[in-house]
Amino acid sequence: MNDANPPNIDQRLDRLTERHEVLTQTVELIAAAQLKSDERIDKLTTLMAETGQFINQLAHIAAAHEQRLDHLEGQ
Repeated sequence: MNDANPPNIDQRLDRLTERHEVLTQTVELIAAAQLKSDERIDKLTTLMAETGQFINQLAHIAAAHEQRLDHLEGQ
């Protein structure tokens, strides 16, 4: 379309409807991606908490072994 023939109201409404549909699809895709990201973050948070617990358990085991070795060396 050129400036001599501006779009009529029906053409403008059609164009706006197309844009609205594309934007709606985009928002739906972004929302779905966000849900997947949230699920992944939840899983990672759980794994990090478990990893922290395992590290603490290993630290207690290492401390117990160190005390045992210190006790044996002191005899």
